[in-house]
Amino acid sequence: MTSSSALASGHIGLNVTDLGRSLPFYADTLGFDVIGEGKEDGRRFAFLGRDGTLVLTLWQQAESAFEATRAGLHHLAFEAASIDEVRAAEARLKDLGVDFAHDGVVAHREDAASGGIFFHDPDGTRLEIYAPSGAEEAPAPSAAAPTCGFF
Repeated sequence: MTSSSALASGHIGLNVTDLGRSLPFYADTLGFDVIGEGKEDGRRFAFLGRDGTLVLTLWQQAESAFEATRAGLHHLAFEAASIDEVRAAEARLKDLGVDFAHDGVVAHREDAASGGIFFHDPDGTRLEIYAPSGAEEAPAPSAAAPTCGFF
């Protein structure tokens, strides 16, 4: 790598306890396309993306749920184009009984334009869907720390 090259985020890989439960959550509920899937015993996985671009890989190899107190992934955030898209996602997730960390759209911090919704996947992994603007009137759960930091 040269000093002039820049790194960008690639795909995310998440361990899950049950691919049969997690795949519909990420594909159907969050709108990802299944690009590929491995169904061999002991080696189950799914490649998920949009428009043919890999975004997320689910690996069925976890033995227990997400633990916020362990080193590793803190949360996974997905950016929406608008706060209206965030609210539409919130309505879909509420209809499915998803566990939310906060009620409704919240600002990333006090007086911030960005904000979103914070919730958990079937294994308890912390997730966020946010928009870079449109949350100016939304409350911030904590005045002292970023909303996405402690949930």
